[in-house]
Amino acid sequence: MPWSIGRSAGGVRAGDNEGVPEPLNEALAALRPVLLDGERLVRAVAAGRRKGETPTWRRVELRPVDLKAGSRLQVTAYDERQAHTRNEEWPAAQQVVDELLAEPFGSWHVETTGETVQLRVTKKGDAQVHRSATGALGAAVATTERSHDRAKPRLIDPAEPFLAELGLTDAQGRVKPSRQDKYRQVEEMLRALDAVVPVAETGDPRPMQVVDLGCGNAYLTFAVYDFLTRRGTRPVQMTGVDVKAQAREHGTAVAERLGWDHDVRFVEGSAAGTELPGSGPDVVLALHACDTATDEALARAVRWGSEVILAAPCCHHDLQRQLAAAGPSPAPYALLTRHGILRERFTDVLTDALRASLLRLVGYRVEVVEFVGSEHTPRNTLIRAVRTGARPTAGQVAEYEDLVAAWGVRPQLAVLLSDELARSGSVGGG
Repeated sequence: MPWSIGRSAGGVRAGDNEGVPEPLNEALAALRPVLLDGERLVRAVAAGRRKGETPTWRRVELRPVDLKAGSRLQVTAYDERQAHTRNEEWPAAQQVVDELLAEPFGSWHVETTGETVQLRVTKKGDAQVHRSATGALGAAVATTERSHDRAKPRLIDPAEPFLAELGLTDAQGRVKPSRQDKYRQVEEMLRALDAVVPVAETGDPRPMQVVDLGCGNAYLTFAVYDFLTRRGTRPVQMTGVDVKAQAREHGTAVAERLGWDHDVRFVEGSAAGTELPGSGPDVVLALHACDTATDEALARAVRWGSEVILAAPCCHHDLQRQLAAAGPSPAPYALLTRHGILRERFTDVLTDALRASLLRLVGYRVEVVEFVGSEHTPRNTLIRAVRTGARPTAGQVAEYEDLVAAWGVRPQLAVLLSDELARSGSVGGG
């Protein structure tokens, strides 16, 4: 694809308007000197698109790099298939920056050594600008991330301000030793989401609605919002749901400090009882919801008609109790449940296999995968489902019914989805 667009941005520098719409040309002109300042700039990302327009690139990232030949502005532009990277000398970078500012991107996210600037284009073509202090964190990034030969990029840059707000990183943008496992879990969930989120990145002008059920401390909530905002072609509205008031209060306070409270909100309630405005979320997440709370999350996502569901189950007690009450295991499988540890592990597998089968019966394509190494968490199974709307085949129905009949169990998800199973032709449901 060509790099030259043949347009330039103009205007004068605008101050922080606290999110009040201002002329777009003036807001973009205010970004220009920052993007061309190799000492202040840490990173800039342009993404999304304006109403009725499509930029040349799906996403563009800019950052200063120090090469043997000297300082350069690295520009990485992403199309639908790959990344195109150039390292521009600063005089030549002026034209590149002007061309990118003239592109109809829907948002700019600019990090400097002193502040973070988020610019979003409104439906009316104005700019909403939010600024927040970066301080020592930005300075640390500027000095440590300029090497061209750095390590393989992560999906979450440890220097992201939200990670420090959540207590995952220190003031130097380093992941705390005690939080390494949590950081890795969240990053790998993003990797799993990255593989299927294009399903939700349609031409729909509405913001993409994402819900994190059982959000807890909201590590995943904020990481997904940050990731999709930088990656996607649609604006994102994020909702974290948890039964604890403390989770709602904590998440709300962090969103306000980050200046994300316009798009990230938290509500108190259960998965089963959560009601959202509109037609329901495009993406539903559930990380380590205990026992049948995972079933409640899956059932709620199905009823919402969510396009994408990602659930990493935690403990599995429901079928363990049912197997214990059912008596001897069916021949010749008594060895699978004779020993306590084997019975527990087998029940985990049986529970998630039946969950995957039930999601297929109500119109989802399903994968069950390991999303992170067991050294980071023993609960590392991920159920990833994408809605197809396809009706189940007779073979799929029989496969499920034969399995539940053989073991004498009825999964909680089947109980919760009894109406949906009946409508799909999967009568019985165990």
